[in-house]
Amino acid sequence: MPRSKVKIVPLGGVGEIGKNMLVLEYGDDIVIVDAGLKFPEEEMLGIDFIIPDISYLLEKRDKIRGIVITHGHEDHIGALPYVLPELNVPVYSTKLTNGLIRVKLKERGIPRRFAGDEVYRGALHDADLRLIEEGELLSLGAFDIELFRVNHSIPDAVGLIIHTPVGMIVHSGDFKFDATPIEALPTDLLKLAQLGRSNVLAFFCDCVRVELPGHTPSESVVGDTFEAVMSEAKGRVIITTFASNISRIQQAIFTAQNHNRKVAIVGRSLESNVNVAHELGFLTIPSETLVSVGDTKHMRNEEIVYITTGSQGEPTSVLSRIANNDHKQIRIVPGDTVIISATPVPGNEETVARTIDNLFKLGAHVVYDAIMTVHVSGHASREELKEMLQLVQPRYCVPLHGEYRHMVLFRDVALEVGISADNVLLAEVGDVLEFGRDSGRVSRRISVGSILVDGVMFGEEAQVILRDRQHLSRDGVVIAAVTLDRQSGRLVAGPDIVSRGFIYMRESDELIEKAKEQVRRAVDHHNGGQVEYGFAVQKIKESLGKFIFDQTRRRPMILPVVTEI
Repeated sequence: MPRSKVKIVPLGGVGEIGKNMLVLEYGDDIVIVDAGLKFPEEEMLGIDFIIPDISYLLEKRDKIRGIVITHGHEDHIGALPYVLPELNVPVYSTKLTNGLIRVKLKERGIPRRFAGDEVYRGALHDADLRLIEEGELLSLGAFDIELFRVNHSIPDAVGLIIHTPVGMIVHSGDFKFDATPIEALPTDLLKLAQLGRSNVLAFFCDCVRVELPGHTPSESVVGDTFEAVMSEAKGRVIITTFASNISRIQQAIFTAQNHNRKVAIVGRSLESNVNVAHELGFLTIPSETLVSVGDTKHMRNEEIVYITTGSQGEPTSVLSRIANNDHKQIRIVPGDTVIISATPVPGNEETVARTIDNLFKLGAHVVYDAIMTVHVSGHASREELKEMLQLVQPRYCVPLHGEYRHMVLFRDVALEVGISADNVLLAEVGDVLEFGRDSGRVSRRISVGSILVDGVMFGEEAQVILRDRQHLSRDGVVIAAVTLDRQSGRLVAGPDIVSRGFIYMRESDELIEKAKEQVRRAVDHHNGGQVEYGFAVQKIKESLGKFIFDQTRRRPMILPVVTEI
């Protein structure tokens, strides 16, 4: 590769929503921007999430100078627990983002350290997390990187100004122009205007809301809706949002205080994020506002607000368990109000709809985005994108964080502000973009895929298959088949139990009958509402798996077969 060119390779985050990772390379220096995950597609049954394939980087470990993170949402930090043990490089981020990364690594059992500690190279014994601030200049090999403030749906989000030997490259991060943000300051328009006078070579820009005209509403609008809903609510209020949506959580807490309600945080990841954000000063919690879920048992319904996870209908999330009448401490009663403060990520629409239906069937009043403005995006709409391009005035543009249609529509916006269509590069995952002082193009493509993560296991599809074969060879498989009424959730036929490689069924009648009873109890515990397939499968796995281990001290693969009629 000629040293006169900067190579930029997206390993995720183009032609898709989520899984953001951008690799910048010049000579012997590599910098990575973001390391996120995305939700699985509907047909990827059993897969929890997807992370970038870093095989391109594994032979270049010694060239990697660090990973720079733009903000603390899962689609930008969620892959770190999986890629850091492979790469073992410093991670640079702002204060809140750093705290949220610590939470993610702790969940995976990876300790952290800070700059200046002794490093053991060769295996990741801990993570090297380094704080950077807005306006600070970070030198990483051939790249000098400066951070600038942007508004998003989480505080402490930044864009990047990357000074390279061939020119200036700007990364917008996820952004919008919010005149009344929940956090103190709006996007740094002065810095953006200065960039426009500085001959920006290439601009990598968030494009996911380009389909929407005008400007994205301010985050403060959601607070007004919370106020209106809570003023009318006669019973408990349950608000669900993303665990990292600190701004939304802040509005929920303030609104609860205005109505003399106490707040209980429900969900491990949510509780961890709230603790970190509060500890670092990014979340204001009035004294005596927070209570435990247990404390709410002794309070009147009109005094309670729960903030929970589960806005995407995940089968094991708090809200899904509540909607399926399966949460140990929270059961829906008439008079409860549920606010779903998020929009479904593509692929999750059906599970979210079923969760809403089941909440209604239990007697809750459900408020979601189709009814009231209980969610606004953290991303710029069409007019904001146009304003951003007019401010930055880049020679080349590369749309990020959108599916292919968003990228094509972004090119139309660029044309409207005078940027040539040839200078808008529509990259796909694995494309190699090359930039010189006066040039920019997609030069070639590398072989790169995605890594599927299933529980604590992750790897390419072949690794998933290998894991299953190993499991079957050790303990066999137990298939539990049931037929459920789709509308009522009631057991229609079964359960039937089939075993291979686990026990000899003709001599295990008593165990099989007890196993059937466990499955029957698991599905009969359903709330009587519409069947949510993933939830029913998860309940059978949990119940039958625990029973078999208690009886045999073995862990066969449990394969629920749920038929809906």
